[in-house]
Amino acid sequence: MSRDDQEFASPKSVGPDAGQFRPVTVRPLHLRLLRYVPTLLLLGLAVHLILPQIVSLQHSAGVIRQMAWWMVALAALAQVASYLGSGYLMQSLVSMTGQRLSLIKSIVITLSAYSVGLVAGGMVGNSASAFRWLKQGGVSAQSASLASTLPPLINNLLLLFLAFFGLIHLLLVHEATLLEEIAFALILFVDGTIVLLLIWGIAHPAQLTRLIDRFSTHWDRLFRRQHDHQQSQDLVDQILNTWAALRQGGWRGPTLGTLWNTGFDLLTLYLLFMASGYRVGFGLLLTGYGLPLLLGKVGFLPGGVGIVEGTMVALYTGLSVPAAIAVVVVLAYRVLSFWIPTLLGFPLVPFLERSGRKKPVIQ
Repeated sequence: MSRDDQEFASPKSVGPDAGQFRPVTVRPLHLRLLRYVPTLLLLGLAVHLILPQIVSLQHSAGVIRQMAWWMVALAALAQVASYLGSGYLMQSLVSMTGQRLSLIKSIVITLSAYSVGLVAGGMVGNSASAFRWLKQGGVSAQSASLASTLPPLINNLLLLFLAFFGLIHLLLVHEATLLEEIAFALILFVDGTIVLLLIWGIAHPAQLTRLIDRFSTHWDRLFRRQHDHQQSQDLVDQILNTWAALRQGGWRGPTLGTLWNTGFDLLTLYLLFMASGYRVGFGLLLTGYGLPLLLGKVGFLPGGVGIVEGTMVALYTGLSVPAAIAVVVVLAYRVLSFWIPTLLGFPLVPFLERSGRKKPVIQ
């Protein structure tokens, strides 16, 4: 194992409030990309074969023929702008420690780390690969730990908020059946509980760590997996580091990056609806957006493949969007926001590995 892979985040704090940031373990990453390629291809094939059966191919083909392709091009540009926001989020976290990272390098690392995380360890693999490339690029261990571990957490918190808003809108506006209302109310209750736990846990980190560890122990036992107690501590430390960064006045850059990323991602979906000839309201758009992406984060399939698409189509069709339009729009959105960035990220991995070996590592 290399020295870079054994590094931990420095316990030194940044900014005016000393001692705020906690050390976060960034686990070593061993890249074995080729062994995961067949799995990725099979998952893509499954989505391609199964989802179009929701509606007749004839109706879907009619929607595709009538789409305004100049709007599809605008949707693609909006997705490019979304990844500029992701890069800016990482760049702003690095700058909090007084260091610099170019926007292009931030975007390349974000794309590549996301692709690796899909096939090698999920969020852990994502953070580990980003940490490795940031260190190889001359960023200190502390800056690399913040910039590699906080973006997924910050993005997920925003998705949690959007899912919360969407579920409230669904319960207030949509005429749901009793079973649907019960299901949505349960999800809303879980979302609200998570938010309250986070607020409480910031003031009581030790109790939050024990609570998360107890839950994850039972969860791992249910699926007969080996439990790692350190992961619970790492999660709480990431939450506290996020709060510390916000308290020290460093919230503007990360917040702007997160809103930029999510806002243009939403714009991508909106433009695809417009391209199909369907005018979608903002409330309806959010209702079908946040919850499926959040469910995809906790799913066992990489990137929530199948879960995001199926849930998104089901929500939009349940909200009176024609099924043929919902399927075409959702699949086009996932191609632009998931499949293309994922496939672009893999070829960038060798580039980051080669460029990292040419620079000295800052401790």
